[in-house]
Amino acid sequence: MMCAMTKRTPTGAAVLQPQVTQAITDAVFDELARNGYGRLSMEAVAKRAEVGKSALYRRWPSKQDMVVAALSEFSVPLAEVPDTGSLRGDLLATVTAVHDWLTHPRFATILPDLTAEAVRNPALSEAIAATIGEPRRALGAVTLRRAVARGELPADLDVEIALDLVAAPVYWRLSVRRAPVEPDYLERLVDHLVRALQC
Repeated sequence: MMCAMTKRTPTGAAVLQPQVTQAITDAVFDELARNGYGRLSMEAVAKRAEVGKSALYRRWPSKQDMVVAALSEFSVPLAEVPDTGSLRGDLLATVTAVHDWLTHPRFATILPDLTAEAVRNPALSEAIAATIGEPRRALGAVTLRRAVARGELPADLDVEIALDLVAAPVYWRLSVRRAPVEPDYLERLVDHLVRALQC
């Protein structure tokens, strides 16, 4: 009679503990807020997370990979909006999600530095686009195509321009103008977006 074999982790294999990964991610955001991307180091993140540097390198090969992974894990899920059943409802959920992303206490603090660093660092810019920008836009495209399928938007809608049109006003107001967002601003914005997209 053969004994049932228990699956064992191979000797020497890294077991990545979720709570350690979360502690590191929190430390990444804290270090970005305190020192910016340029002065952020793996050593400082490890110290703040109270782990050894090896815990970082088991997860990411470089500072850039670590930062982009942390930002992606935070940013992409915030772009997921429910199907409200209407174009206006979907757009309101979308611009609200963009607003919440840009005004999140942790992200809002690091966004200006990260934007400037991406201009100076093409590799970082490309990594952010690939792991954050493109996935967020893909989720937005699903929302727009859903409205096309419902007959609320024209079949020949230019999805790329529409995506720019939906997100840009909130970013411009918050991050460039640094203007206040009145209680009815997002509702008024959505009314304009609906009219613009349906033309």
